[in-house]
Amino acid sequence: MPALKFEIEAVCPQTRARAGRLHTPHGVVETPVFMPVGTVGSVKGLRQEDLEALGARIILANTYHLYLRPGHEAIARMGGLHRFMAWNAAILTDSGGFQIFSLSSLRKVNERGVVFRSHLNGDEHLFTAESTVEVQSALASDIAMTLDECLPYPVSHEAARRSLDRTVRWAHAALAHHRRQERPQALFPIVQGSMFPDLRRQCVEELLPLEAEGYAIGGLSVGEPRSLSLEMVDATAPLLPRERPCYVMGVGAPEELAPYVARGVDMMDCVMPTRNARNGCLFTTEGRVVIKQAQYKEDERPIDPECGCPACRRYSRAYLRHLYLSGEMLYPALATLHNLSHYFARMRTIRNAIVDGSFGELLRAGGS
Repeated sequence: MPALKFEIEAVCPQTRARAGRLHTPHGVVETPVFMPVGTVGSVKGLRQEDLEALGARIILANTYHLYLRPGHEAIARMGGLHRFMAWNAAILTDSGGFQIFSLSSLRKVNERGVVFRSHLNGDEHLFTAESTVEVQSALASDIAMTLDECLPYPVSHEAARRSLDRTVRWAHAALAHHRRQERPQALFPIVQGSMFPDLRRQCVEELLPLEAEGYAIGGLSVGEPRSLSLEMVDATAPLLPRERPCYVMGVGAPEELAPYVARGVDMMDCVMPTRNARNGCLFTTEGRVVIKQAQYKEDERPIDPECGCPACRRYSRAYLRHLYLSGEMLYPALATLHNLSHYFARMRTIRNAIVDGSFGELLRAGGS
């Protein structure tokens, strides 16, 4: 039996948007979906109960960080990541490729894999296509990712081509190793090719024979203009199997959710709602609120009058500003709660519009 089943419930006749249901070993995830980032098995500032109350049914955790601390073998001995972090819904694990390749001074790439030094203590480690599968298998996530090489922007066409070839070879090795283990876990290969449409097309053509249970589009949010990110999704998503989920990694801002969905994207993740919350930027239906600004010193309004999250129901902008400037621990918890609630509300609106046939109108109105 497949570890993942994807069913499409409704499609938009004007765009590539679709509403679906992703059946995982830990429950059903309605798509399109935005996945909160819980890098080390924790969405910063929130309890699992908070995420459940917001309606989160899948979160992202990172192989690189969990491999280094507390270690995948320790997590496996404690029953896997779900049990370790007391989370009963779905988990997607990133292979750690993005984190490793961001450590440019601490890693070396070869055909076998990546030799890198821990940012924690400098110890040397090796990640291969097969070993990242084994680590994620020990974590027992519902969806795992193949090891890929994520390049910065810009790079030359030739450098992107060489990197693409390596990523494809790793994906084939990873899927072969994964299938021999017969684990109840889906494994997605990642489409690379930097900002070159012809390379993106080549990568898809070489990954399709794997017949994976889903495909990811990586190599975005690496310094390129946002318009170029959308261009690469435009060039890639239509080439992927329509009956499989499409995951675009590391996107996007609130106003970008609907445009990505319109291009056929089913799954997204980004640190923006949580990171921006901690840094004092709150997302609202009226735009961004930079809470440290003096204009909010005596502002008794909630963060967003149209939001029903616990932070908006009870606390004022003036109080949130006070907490932020005072360095109080309560601030990032409330701010993160609000920003994720804002993202989830947008995605619910998008999904409902696809189902009732009004997504085209929503997109033209700004996607909110």
